[in-house]
Amino acid sequence: MARSQFRMFRSAVAGIEAVAASSGRSFARHTHEQFGIGLVSSGAQKSLSGRGMVEAGAGDIITVNPNEVHDGTPIGEGRSWRILYFDPAVITANLSEVTGGRRSAVEIAHPVLHDTAIAAHFEAVFALLTNEGGRQLQLEQALLELVARVFAEAVPNDRPGAPQAIRTAQEMIDCDPTAAISLSDLARASRLSRFQVLRGFAKATGMTPHAYLVQRRIHLARRLIAGGAPLAEAAIASGFVDQSHMTRVFVRKYGVSPRAYANAVA
Repeated sequence: MARSQFRMFRSAVAGIEAVAASSGRSFARHTHEQFGIGLVSSGAQKSLSGRGMVEAGAGDIITVNPNEVHDGTPIGEGRSWRILYFDPAVITANLSEVTGGRRSAVEIAHPVLHDTAIAAHFEAVFALLTNEGGRQLQLEQALLELVARVFAEAVPNDRPGAPQAIRTAQEMIDCDPTAAISLSDLARASRLSRFQVLRGFAKATGMTPHAYLVQRRIHLARRLIAGGAPLAEAAIASGFVDQSHMTRVFVRKYGVSPRAYANAVA
């Protein structure tokens, strides 16, 4: 597979992003703020998720939960896939209807699903979301069916958290990801040594403190761009040196450029 190609589509529903990708590259550990539900079209990949190491091939459904650290490496030359990213509020609203209000705060249980029925529902939702045609009733039906099937074996999102000292370090970054925070700052706040913070943070989150900080900044940039902020302003407001710096990180994390993302969500 020659090079990576990512295309982001305009979506018919606010809070859902649609992406088609074809790539032979490996993706480093990263997170998304949204739920991800995708379908591998060709090729195969292996990935480390918060639910274990898995492999997925053509026809498989791939999933990711909000803020779940994961990566991705092709098996062979590369793979192609399409994926939908759902704001948690969209999943909560649909799942509440599916369960009659009994469930809303849950996580997808399986990182890979071998299910032709779910694949068919995904195909329908993706097509209806990305093709103009005003088939609102059909789209709503397909979306509810997809959520119902993917979350049929959902689990409560109440996994044990990080130790308090590490949570303190995380919260320091979360409160202001634009701040110039040093490892020494995190150590003082958590009352640990710098080495203890480094090792404890990686163990609890799957990422180093610096990688976590950059991830928080790019999440903030994505939200600002989705809200209509000019790219240069979004870069500075989210803690990057300039627009070029933000663009490099954005493409590495999401596959598409900030401008392509802005055009798709406009």
